[in-house]
Amino acid sequence: MTKLAPSVGMSQSLTLLFSIAGGMAVGNLYWVQPLLHDIGDAFHILPGHAGLLVTLTQIGYAVGVMLIVPLGDSHNRRRLIPAMMAVSALALLASALSPSFAFLLVSLFLVGLTTVTGQLLIPLAGDLAADNQRGRIVGTVVSGVLTGILASRTVSGLVADAFGWRAIYLFAAVMTLVLAAILWRALPGDRPRQAGSYLQLLSSVVTVVRQHPTVQVTLILGALGFSVFTLFWTGLTFLLSAPPFGFSASQIGLVGLVGLAGALAARRAGRLHDRGWSVGATGAALLLVMVSLIIAEAGATSIIAILVAVLLLDVAIQAINVLNQTRLFAVDAQARSRLNTAFVVSNFIGGAIGSALAGTLWQLGGWSGITTGEMMLTACALLIWLAQRRRLRGLS
Repeated sequence: MTKLAPSVGMSQSLTLLFSIAGGMAVGNLYWVQPLLHDIGDAFHILPGHAGLLVTLTQIGYAVGVMLIVPLGDSHNRRRLIPAMMAVSALALLASALSPSFAFLLVSLFLVGLTTVTGQLLIPLAGDLAADNQRGRIVGTVVSGVLTGILASRTVSGLVADAFGWRAIYLFAAVMTLVLAAILWRALPGDRPRQAGSYLQLLSSVVTVVRQHPTVQVTLILGALGFSVFTLFWTGLTFLLSAPPFGFSASQIGLVGLVGLAGALAARRAGRLHDRGWSVGATGAALLLVMVSLIIAEAGATSIIAILVAVLLLDVAIQAINVLNQTRLFAVDAQARSRLNTAFVVSNFIGGAIGSALAGTLWQLGGWSGITTGEMMLTACALLIWLAQRRRLRGLS
């Protein structure tokens, strides 16, 4: 195992490029969500069946995170990242040209599988950043990724309305290929990476988590936070589509734009880590989550109260994500991609649990059932943070 040299920092232009490329990559996962009706009409598919496009894209992404992102710890990322973006561009082009619904299903699974560039760039940013700026740099790149998630749905709908649903995939394929070329020229030469077989690399994801109890605690906090996040947003759709609101799908989508505050919070949260306040700020963010849920429960019939709750929740959850992620990067400089794999997978599992709980809790208790479940999950996270905060300081 080769020891890494100290990081010397990233320029503002390279940080911006990482943010744009990460946002574009993750945006590829969400183009399809506003297009389900149009695609269903084009291929004469029922809306419920069209929803499989979202499911397969997300499954592909989960598989890509588990199987491809760990390669960032063993392969030259100056070659790996542009190569993955080029393959992703081909999958996007195939999606645009799909002659059948079955072909589109396979193409979007491949889009999800290959569009993991953002999760390769974030640990690379952690490698390139100087120690006293790592939180700020990682937070800035993560904010770009979050902006890509939020903007992609809006852009997709506008482009589809003007030029048809296939146009957004043509646009995405071209932009992804252009960014791949720019990154190939802009990325610095990579350092020597860990040797070993591919299977050893994959198994070492579990090994590195087992070796560090503080990592396990951080992953649990992240999973609980993301479970609350997805439970809230899934439940919010039920709330806003029912009386007294009766919002349309597009109106509910506009509420999501409040989440842009979360992207700004992600950028600022990294600075708290750089100042040594990571663990304390995580606890404060968890308390803010609880406050937002209390507001959401008390103001269940007020759109103003709901918007305030959305704002506070997004700020708190994205701050928690960045602080957790940045602390993990301090554990082992040679395992940052594998640690990022564990982080994303644990969040994905937490998010799936939150989504699964939403329907049941709504049936049992409506919005009160949703918020009560979220408060219980948040209370668990706060208790774990209280019990483990001294241990977590070892990662700061």
